[in-house]
Amino acid sequence: MSVLLSDVVSGSAVGLRGRLWQLSAAELREAAVSASAEILRLEAIRVAVVDELSLRPDDQVIASRGVGAWLAANTMLQVRDGKKIAALGAALRPFPAVAARFDCGDCSFDHAVLIVSFCESPPKGMPDEAMPRCIDLLLAAASGVEATTTKVRNVIATLERIFESDEIPPAEDVDRNELRIASTLNGRVVVRGDFDALTGEMLLSALSNLTMPTPAPDGTPDARSAAKRTADGFTELIRRYLDCANTGMDGGQRPHVNVHINARDLAEHRDCATTPTDGGSVSDLDVGHMPWLGPLSVSQTRLLGCDCFLSTVLLDDHGAPLDAKPGKRLVTAEQRVALIARDKGCAFPGCTCVPAWTDAHHIRHWANGGPTVMNNLVLLCRSHHRLMHRKSGFVGKWEIRIGVDNKPWFIPPPSIDPQQHPRPANTTFKT
Repeated sequence: MSVLLSDVVSGSAVGLRGRLWQLSAAELREAAVSASAEILRLEAIRVAVVDELSLRPDDQVIASRGVGAWLAANTMLQVRDGKKIAALGAALRPFPAVAARFDCGDCSFDHAVLIVSFCESPPKGMPDEAMPRCIDLLLAAASGVEATTTKVRNVIATLERIFESDEIPPAEDVDRNELRIASTLNGRVVVRGDFDALTGEMLLSALSNLTMPTPAPDGTPDARSAAKRTADGFTELIRRYLDCANTGMDGGQRPHVNVHINARDLAEHRDCATTPTDGGSVSDLDVGHMPWLGPLSVSQTRLLGCDCFLSTVLLDDHGAPLDAKPGKRLVTAEQRVALIARDKGCAFPGCTCVPAWTDAHHIRHWANGGPTVMNNLVLLCRSHHRLMHRKSGFVGKWEIRIGVDNKPWFIPPPSIDPQQHPRPANTTFKT
C-alpha cells in the first residue's frame, strides 16, 4: 500500500512507520512541519473546549474535582497536565490578543503560559496603560518558527527591569517565591524553585557544610559532581529536620516518612514474600507503599525497616483493617493509621489526593447514629467530602457502601451512570 503526503497528517499512525520509506526527505520534512501545526491547532481547540466546560460544569466534572482532573481521568493525560490546560483557558479570557495569537497557532502552549503569567502579575512599577505594548513585545518574541522560550524570558526580564519600582526589588520580593514538587513517570521527584535572596541565602547556608567534597578514607578525592553533592546534602537536611524538628501535625499525625507493607513481604526470606497465599495476587507482593509517591521496592522498604518505628494494623482476609477503639465520634490516631492503610488517600474513584489532605468521613452520619468504626468510615479529600454533604451546583448524589471485601464502594448518581454500577475505591493506582 502506497502512502501519500496528504494522508500522513490526516490519517492514522497505525502501520505508517512501515510505509514512510516511500516519501522523499523533502516530503518527510513537510509532513513533520504539518503535523506540528496540526498539534498546535488541536491544542488550541482543546484549551477552548475545556475552558467552556469549566464555565458550565456538569455532574461528571464536579465529581472529578474540576475540569482539569476530569480531563485527565478520561484521557491519557496526567492530572497536573489537565489542570494546566484548564488554567490556561481561564487565564486567556482577560487577554484576547494573546488568546487570538494562540488560537491561530502562532504561539505555543508553553509560551502562552509565560505571557499570561506575566500579564497576571506584572511588575509593580508598570502602569496599566503599558500593558498592551508589553503584550505586543511578548507576542513578537513568541511568534514564528524562530520563537524560543529564551527569547520570551529575555523580554520578560527586560520589562521587569524597565518597570522596576522603588518598593520591593525582585530579589527581595517574597510574593514571587515558588516551589514545585512533582513525581515523574518512573517514580522519581522533580523539584523546581524560585526564591527571594534571603530565602536562598538561608538554603545555601544550611546546605553549605552538607555539600562540601568529602575525600575517601584513603585520601581519594570525592568523585561526586556538584549537583550530586547538593542532592545528597538536601536529603540529609530533610532527614535531620524530620528527626529533630518540632514539625507539628500533618493529617492527624506528625509528618515523617511512612511506608506500608505486608508483614510477609517485609520478611528477610524472599520465599515468604513471593509465594502467593490462597486467593492472593502476585501484584500485591514484594512492594511497599508511600502515601505521597506510591510504590517502593521491597528491598528499599526492608532497608528502612532496619531502623524505624513499626506500627501494626490488623487486617482481615480481604486486606481491610479491623476496628480500633470505635467508641468516640472523632477518629482516633489508630483508626486513621488503619484508614490510610486501607484507602491510601482519598478513596473517591479517580482522585489522587494523598492521605495528609483527607478527612475521615462517616458514611452514616454520626448525628444519625453512625458509629466511628472502620465499616462506617472512609477517607475523602476536602472537595469530595463536601460533595458527599451536597456540594453546591451538584444535582446528583453519590452513595458509599462497604462491600463484602470490607472496603468502600461508590455508587454514582443517575446523572453520571443511569445504571448506577458500583465503583471500587480508588486504590488500584496506588498499590
